[in-house]
Amino acid sequence: MTEDDNLPSLKDFEKRLEATRKRTAPPDPHEGSAGRGISGGLAQAMRVGMEMLAALLVGLALGWFLDEWLGTRPWLMLVCLLFGMTAGILNAYRVSRRLMQDPAAFDHPDEKN
Repeated sequence: MTEDDNLPSLKDFEKRLEATRKRTAPPDPHEGSAGRGISGGLAQAMRVGMEMLAALLVGLALGWFLDEWLGTRPWLMLVCLLFGMTAGILNAYRVSRRLMQDPAAFDHPDEKN
């Protein structure tokens, strides 16, 4: 028997082995239900949380600055803090609505819709 006689059966065996491995491979535990990994969902949650925190801090800082400038402590700080909270919650609401309408929109955050 020559070496050339064995090559087709060896290549055929490798193809069948690879197909079987793909079919019987256990699911990836890090894969989310929407096709994104857990890290993709975590990244979106972190983004929403940071946006809420940023809106809150901007409102607080703006209110504090205006109170110092106008001498109305603490009223403008409280009003701007409420505006910041409202802006953060509204931002989170918009992101969640967009995610509910099109879950794939957040798979590639670098691409603009």
